[in-house]
Amino acid sequence: MTVTWTSGYDIKEAVPFVEWGEKAGRQFLSPAGTLTFDRNSMCGAPARTVGWRHPGYIHTSYLKDLWPDSMYTYRLGHRLPNGTRVWSKSYSFKASPYPGQDSLQRVVIFGDMGKAEADGSNEYNNFQPGSLNTTNQIIRDLDNIDMVVHIGDICYANGYLSQWDQFTAQIEPIASTVPYMIGSGNHERDWPGTGSFYGNLDSGGECGVPAQTVFYTPAENRANFWYATDYGMFRFCIAHTEEDWRPGTEQYKFIEHCLSSVDRQKQPWLIFLAHRVLGYSSNSYYGFEGTFEEPMGREALQELWQKYKVDLAFYGHVHNYERTCPVYQSQCVVNASNHYSGPFQATTHVVVGGAGASLSDFITSKIQWSHFRDFDHGFGKLTAFNHSSLLFEYKKSRDGNVYDHFTISRDYRDVLACSIDNCPRTSLAS
Repeated sequence: MTVTWTSGYDIKEAVPFVEWGEKAGRQFLSPAGTLTFDRNSMCGAPARTVGWRHPGYIHTSYLKDLWPDSMYTYRLGHRLPNGTRVWSKSYSFKASPYPGQDSLQRVVIFGDMGKAEADGSNEYNNFQPGSLNTTNQIIRDLDNIDMVVHIGDICYANGYLSQWDQFTAQIEPIASTVPYMIGSGNHERDWPGTGSFYGNLDSGGECGVPAQTVFYTPAENRANFWYATDYGMFRFCIAHTEEDWRPGTEQYKFIEHCLSSVDRQKQPWLIFLAHRVLGYSSNSYYGFEGTFEEPMGREALQELWQKYKVDLAFYGHVHNYERTCPVYQSQCVVNASNHYSGPFQATTHVVVGGAGASLSDFITSKIQWSHFRDFDHGFGKLTAFNHSSLLFEYKKSRDGNVYDHFTISRDYRDVLACSIDNCPRTSLAS
């Protein structure tokens, strides 16, 4: 488990560490590394000018050799030069299951949540009216959640650095208790002339620096923001849509390696996640473009999803909820349903970008592959009961109730079975 926190202590002023151990058991001390960034790390205004505020010092500690599924307590500490120790309050978490372990595993997924004023006061450019409802619903259900994945457009600071502290304070009850994994979106990364795939101004000059410093991800290069992470029976392949993903690129190689390297007997549930919609969306601006996706998205990746039998693909960026049928090459391979069983046929694509930011319209016409649409704030939840049974639920942030769901029942032989464009070569030799 990785623990990250922010303080006002430079390493010259105090030594950061974490005291942790099993509940009522022996306590250990683990050192923490310290990072920060300065105004010169920002790529433009307002992050480099009126929006600049020193971020403090970001400390990260790695708690290793945990017993699977065990409960741990921890608290954050700083040792001052005179030997005095400064402590945080105590927190607790449950260690993750062993990869491939057969047990109940529950993961919440959403994008574009942002933050809002808890006291109801006005905020300049108040763009995320649903964020507090989503945050509060997750906190209420935290005993039934094992992990959270926030796929981009994290806090919409847009170059006003103090808003990162506002956001992390908002999610602290969640992120201090369960793993809070993030992906990168346009409002974290995009800035002209900095290597982002899109040359817009959406990051407000941050060009990814606060996101990759404040949040730890197990990426080979944290600036790239693509990575694989395993949780029990799940393999999550998290792409970075603000960097080129097309064939021949470094990211394309990563995506194929992530999808191809999982042992589906031990981790049957293969999930692809990205911020922009690389699959399917009937959102109005994609409809006006005539693409119903991020241009060059599924054309580059759909053969990988099909070849490696990706169960579900999740996206943010579009601020609504939408679920497709199992779809390949814009055709429903099987009809949409609330229950799928037997061999894999095609990937189901789900947009869960309605966690907080102002909602996005759909086109008025009905698209064949679009099964369920909702113009409201909400989030998704995956529940793996075992190696053969998976449940997906879409919950509204206003009340936490389920408004769409489906299940998948699939044995290992069904994963091995071939379907369209994923049959392995065979031999006539005996």
